[in-house]
Amino acid sequence: MNYLLLGLAVIFLWGGYFFFNYIVSLFRNYRIKEWTPRVSILIPAYNEGEKVLRAIEAALGQDYPDFEVIVVDDGSEDGTFRFASSVDDPRLRVYRKEHGGKAKALNFALSKATGEVIVTTDADSTLKRNAVGELVRRFYSDDVLGVGGQVRVFGGSFLERAQDAEHLRIAMFRRAKELEDLSVAPGPISAFRRDALERIGGFVEDVVEDYATTKALKTLGKVVYAPSARVWTEMPRSLSVLWRQRKRWFLGDLRNLGGGFTKDRAFLVLGDIVAFFDVVVPILLLATGNVPLFALWWLFETFTMLFPTLFEGGNLLNALLFPVIVWFWALFYLTLHIYGYVRLLTGD
Repeated sequence: MNYLLLGLAVIFLWGGYFFFNYIVSLFRNYRIKEWTPRVSILIPAYNEGEKVLRAIEAALGQDYPDFEVIVVDDGSEDGTFRFASSVDDPRLRVYRKEHGGKAKALNFALSKATGEVIVTTDADSTLKRNAVGELVRRFYSDDVLGVGGQVRVFGGSFLERAQDAEHLRIAMFRRAKELEDLSVAPGPISAFRRDALERIGGFVEDVVEDYATTKALKTLGKVVYAPSARVWTEMPRSLSVLWRQRKRWFLGDLRNLGGGFTKDRAFLVLGDIVAFFDVVVPILLLATGNVPLFALWWLFETFTMLFPTLFEGGNLLNALLFPVIVWFWALFYLTLHIYGYVRLLTGD
């Protein structure tokens, strides 16, 4: 029983620490600046078909006075270029290049851009109407070189709900700990000073180009978080596709780790220890018939997810299901990380 209480205490201390800091952050005003530089919204697209129209419509519908939208078809083999080119708007330009990957497509778009601030989004993503304005407002000083927003997930299946809840948990963590020091400006919703991108040679060509680009920019200045800048995006709908996506991300992240305690290997391992307890403690509580402690764990996970869900505009059902969701993610990431560590150690 002592080891179960220890595991439960670790879960409560870890989750409670970030929950407390999140609640405190809600009562703090973060720094902004009212200005309206010209913005270029870059949308790289590869085999997105008709979906690219939704991304273009959302980009063109931004409540912002001065912007352009640049779509780069990265050698798609479907009708992506045709669909994108069918939109008649003077603020939109559509290009096509041979397939070379997302970072190359972004750098091609950057070479065509005229904006002082560069915003990136994905062809399967839909920016909220105020997203660009909220990103731009966070460039409150000259040393802020990049800004990342909040990612949300379309869909109602369990896997899609789990990914949306995951991103709400990420939003909670970023409000709590990363408002002024963001670990990664996410590809579906980020903004950068153009001159800063040019100083680092453009978007870093890496399998995790958003993480690598953020890391490079932070050698020159700050990358911060804009909580009110949001985008809705599509995520994997099957476990096999999810595994391949997260495997690529994690192996790429391992090559780019750094930047202080909350982003280095020590923090990653600590998170894995907590994930281990998240997996085994609920199972052992049920197996030993300790219903009161299991109920306490369930209520804790639900309660700490309820506030971010309500405040960030999430789905209440996701919060009520969060104990199941957090167990799923703990098992998934623990398995993924063990796989990644083995790959790292064996040099594979």
